[in-house]
Amino acid sequence: MIPSSLRTRIESHRWYHTIDLGDGLVTRGVDDTARRLQRIDLPSSLAGRTVLDIGAWDGFFSFECERRGASRVVASDYYSWHSSEGWGRKDGFLMARDALGSKVEDVDIDVMDLSPERVGTFDVVLFLGVLYHLRHPLLALERVASVTRDMLIVETVVDMIGIGRPAAAFYPDRELNGDPTNWWAPNPQGVEALLRCAGFARVRTVTNLPGLPYRAARAVYHRLRGRNGLAEALRQDRAVFHANRNT
Repeated sequence: MIPSSLRTRIESHRWYHTIDLGDGLVTRGVDDTARRLQRIDLPSSLAGRTVLDIGAWDGFFSFECERRGASRVVASDYYSWHSSEGWGRKDGFLMARDALGSKVEDVDIDVMDLSPERVGTFDVVLFLGVLYHLRHPLLALERVASVTRDMLIVETVVDMIGIGRPAAAFYPDRELNGDPTNWWAPNPQGVEALLRCAGFARVRTVTNLPGLPYRAARAVYHRLRGRNGLAEALRQDRAVFHANRNT
């Protein structure tokens, strides 16, 4: 039973993740988190495995890994837990952990500061919705690789779709969704190449990207809603990648 004082705080909080906390309480997240969970192809069982969730924010994926039997889960974040604007504070994660009675651990650390000495190493690492926010994506992936013993799951914006070689779009201002925290979006070949350069022996693209007719229709829809330009929406999508240290 969730205490009424905690329920009140949860109901008044601005959430990013949509989390079922039980007792009839579901956070009003702006993200369709259940759909994202389906897309990332998370192993159905994580029994006996350790998990690091980088960029955990409200913690949905951390708690889901715990639910799937992981022996230890560490949620890490810094930017989303220390927003000066009151959006993405750590309060959501802490309230959700209390409501769920979870044992997920938390570490306040920037991606660029990750190392085995600071956080240890983990069987499975989640890196969801973070890569395109980083000024130095290859260096960041090298940091992530250093704490990954086996499997890394990456979910990110991709751009330059249709170019037949590794490439990336650079957003020096607000070119991606008007958000100045977005910096780079490689195409799928670019993400795979970055992961191999970071030290992963086996990489596969999990997402089947939609074809040109669907992307064109979606681009028109986005343009009508003022969310993006036609050309930009046509060449962009989101994709998931699984990378393993060993073959």
